[in-house]
Amino acid sequence: MELLYYIGFFVLGILLGSFYGVVGMRMPVNESFIKGRSHCDKCHHELSFIDLIPLLSFAMSGGRCRYCGKKISAILPLTELACGILFMVSYYSFGISLDLVLALSIVSLLMIVLVSDLTYFIIPDEVLLFFSIEFIIIQIFRVGFLSTLGHIGCGMFLFALMYLILVIGNKLFKKESMGGADVKLMFLFGLVLDPLLGTITIFLGSFFALPISMIIYYINKDRVIPFGPFLVLAFLFMFFVKISTAEILYFLGI
Repeated sequence: MELLYYIGFFVLGILLGSFYGVVGMRMPVNESFIKGRSHCDKCHHELSFIDLIPLLSFAMSGGRCRYCGKKISAILPLTELACGILFMVSYYSFGISLDLVLALSIVSLLMIVLVSDLTYFIIPDEVLLFFSIEFIIIQIFRVGFLSTLGHIGCGMFLFALMYLILVIGNKLFKKESMGGADVKLMFLFGLVLDPLLGTITIFLGSFFALPISMIIYYINKDRVIPFGPFLVLAFLFMFFVKISTAEILYFLGI
């Protein structure tokens, strides 16, 4: 029976991952992700049902469009696979609970941010607003109304902290050091984490981004590195490890 749950969450993950990929590809360019048929980004030929089966379509076509023969971006199938795996991990970590609902929401945010920020260097405000509202609703049921108000205050603190880092970074590098959406992301993190864990998430995101940034900088010094995906990945990690501020303070001897 337990195996069926894992299979079910994996299948749900790849199906929703396919949808999140479409959202991440279309929303930044103001294209509807609800209306209109899916099409090849190269030749714009409408895709049939067999072209839209998550993971299998990409594998069966050899990663190429069946109509024009051009290569298909691997971002979407990788998003589907990652979403399926992370949905399974979420169920393994939290079981059927409100924590699971929150974990799946964080994974969903990560998938959309990955596609949109890696493709366009944009995280649409509509995405941030939607998940802000969703996190607040989940938190009201999960920790109560008063605690949720405290998390909203934490979100404001982390937003201000990230904005300060942005200002300092811009002055040090004499150019835009990160996007405004990265600052707005911190408000979402505060809706789940406390100030200390949220602050650690910023540095953890930088740690995740550092090796990738060094490799890309070595290959192409002019290449811009999106920070958003690394921030959300660090956020997801902090939530999954279930570490508390009290445990961190105890470890530090405070």
